[in-house]
Amino acid sequence: MANRERILVALSGGVDSSVAALLLKQQGYDIVGAYMKNWINEDEVIGHCPWMQDIEDARAGADHLGIEFRVVNLMEDYRRLVVDYLLDGYQSGLTPNPDVMCNREMKFGVFLKYAQAEGFTAVATGHYARRIETDSDCLLIEGADKNKDQSYFLALLTQDQLRAARFPVGELPKPKLRELAAEAGLPTAHKKDSQGICFIGEVKMQDFLKAYVPDKPGPIVRATDEQVLGEHRGLHYYTIGQRKGIGIPSNTENKAYCVVGKRASDHALLVAFDEPQAPGLWTSESHVHSLSFINEPITKSVQIECRVRYRDPRVAIEFTPTESGADIKFATPQRAIAPGQIMALYRGEQLLGGSVYA
Repeated sequence: MANRERILVALSGGVDSSVAALLLKQQGYDIVGAYMKNWINEDEVIGHCPWMQDIEDARAGADHLGIEFRVVNLMEDYRRLVVDYLLDGYQSGLTPNPDVMCNREMKFGVFLKYAQAEGFTAVATGHYARRIETDSDCLLIEGADKNKDQSYFLALLTQDQLRAARFPVGELPKPKLRELAAEAGLPTAHKKDSQGICFIGEVKMQDFLKAYVPDKPGPIVRATDEQVLGEHRGLHYYTIGQRKGIGIPSNTENKAYCVVGKRASDHALLVAFDEPQAPGLWTSESHVHSLSFINEPITKSVQIECRVRYRDPRVAIEFTPTESGADIKFATPQRAIAPGQIMALYRGEQLLGGSVYA
């Protein structure tokens, strides 16, 4: 018997979203597939941007499943809500996360509003995350495949957004998903996973920044003694903890330099040898702002967990709300925390929300 809920599936042209559509169709939902047209690298100034191939792959998957397919043009919204956020952040010396912002502002923001205006009750994606309904609200849980879990990228979602979200592949390990895709004959079954920025495909962040942010050279300064070691092209090319691509060699003992800070007053890139005593590299405390909670806000000091970056394991923290955000004390020192990065908050496998490093 068909399920009366009508769901718009965000088809990216990859295997994960194709299997999401496959599962929903098998479960009897009324589904339509849609490709979010966010970015077109028309002049190819930043390398290969495979949006045309992605549209064709998404369309082929929809045709194979026998469902309607749409291309939804969201380019103006994307430039305003995600690309400008990215460029403004880097030009301000921050390390923004466009993938997290894409999910909050686009997939479950503008795209969801489009879906609801078109009569859909929910939007489904190929995220490796799980959504559980309770009597009072919805919980967001890590994906069952811990190697592919993408809950971190959903850290800034609201409860209303989660209620209208569906994550059909959240219970699957990736090998099983590939197997299901092959068994169903999906055209994307053997397509490689995308490794690029969320909106411009297989393009390196440095190449993107080079095309859209003008270089502003400055000195590379050793933080321990203020010795100038060289010159950088622009602070926006670097992030805290970075070791490769700084442009200065290791010393005779093969100790590698890494970035430990950015100084606005003289536009200096601060570096030090990558070791525990490097100034500014390791921290036991931090402050976050722009708090966002999926369920009830945390209003008093609690012991919870966080992820400081996508691939990092959860770490225990003491979370203390303040007027401007929250103070964080880490159970173990954390390396290379950069202003502008997203901290995802957890209680076990449950994602509680997110925040931004000050």
